[in-house]
Amino acid sequence: MANEAKPCPCDIGDRSDYGGLGQEVQIEHIKAYVVKPSAASDKAVIVIQDIFGWELPNTRYMADMLAANGYTAVCPDFFVGKEPWSPTKDWSTFQEWLKDKKPTDINKEVDVVLKYLKEQCGAKRIGTVGFCWGGVATHYLALLYPEIKAGVSVYGIVREREDRYSLKSPTLFIFAENDNVIPLDQVTNLKGKCTVDFQLKIFPGQTHGFVHRKREDINPADKPQIEEARKDMLNWLNKYI
Repeated sequence: MANEAKPCPCDIGDRSDYGGLGQEVQIEHIKAYVVKPSAASDKAVIVIQDIFGWELPNTRYMADMLAANGYTAVCPDFFVGKEPWSPTKDWSTFQEWLKDKKPTDINKEVDVVLKYLKEQCGAKRIGTVGFCWGGVATHYLALLYPEIKAGVSVYGIVREREDRYSLKSPTLFIFAENDNVIPLDQVTNLKGKCTVDFQLKIFPGQTHGFVHRKREDINPADKPQIEEARKDMLNWLNKYI
């Protein structure tokens, strides 16, 4: 049981029982979920997990959505076999859990995934989409990898790096107004400091995780914003990839 004094503020939301349309593959030292579009495509997206790991059905649902829109989507296990976070864990232990799972320590995994997409999938234009932990990773990659043509960071932001505003590729940041994990003042600091094209969109009344961990079919009041955010994600990728 979780310590009720220190519950996890990152609610897993509506865990889907979705099975997925893709397959699991081994890419050098990491496993990955890969799903391909129905027609041949040279466009690909690296889908970066949240703290609940690469096997979360909700994240695979997002990968399948990207594939349905013409992208090869790959969701690697960026924890490299380590146990993902669980909502039953005590939040006071989170920083200890995170020590060997930093979203800014994924270069080795990203390099092998980029190689796989180029050599095995024929990808010539590659973007990233990340949620929560993966949103931080998406922001981080936008600072270092100009070959990544676009990124969509969904409720995630790099906070500690001095170069955190030096984006190398166009990046869309999607946030929730009522986010207990990311204070809005840290989000709005992006404005006026980035030199490449970027967009910052805050969804009023929404909470952390709404884009991929709220099911639109059982949250009718939230459905318009969930669908709008997903459309924004696709439009951003389509514009730059």
